[in-house]
Amino acid sequence: QSHLVQSGGGEVQPGGSLRLACSPSGFNLRYFAIGWFRQAPGKEREGVSFISSRGDNTTYADSVKGRFTISRDNAKNAVYLQMNVLKPEDTAVYYCAAKYPDIPSLLHRDYDYWGQGTQVTVSS
Repeated sequence: QSHLVQSGGGEVQPGGSLRLACSPSGFNLRYFAIGWFRQAPGKEREGVSFISSRGDNTTYADSVKGRFTISRDNAKNAVYLQMNVLKPEDTAVYYCAAKYPDIPSLLHRDYDYWGQGTQVTVSS
C-alpha cells in the first residue's frame, strides 16, 4: 500500500519537460521532508532531489542540477518535481518519498513512506 499518491510522468522527446506531483494519502505532508528518487532497469534506486518540510532547503543530484526543480505547496498538501531539458538517461520509474526528521538526504533507506512510482520515458 502506497502512502503517497503520484501523478504526472509519461513519454517525452529529448529536450522536453514533464512535471511530477506527489500527495499524501491520509496524512498531512507539511511536517515531512520529501525526496524524489528514480530507478532505471537494472540499476539501483538513485536519489534525485530533496526538499525540507518548509521548502527552505533543497538538494539535487549532480546529474539533474540546473534542469530539475523541486517545490512544495503545503496549503495544497503536495510536492512537485519540474523536469526540464530531459535526456534519454533520465528514463526511469520515479518515486516520491517522505521522511522525518527534516535532515537532507538522497539515500532511499532514510525514507519511511513511498509513492507507487510513475514511468518517465525520454525518447525520440
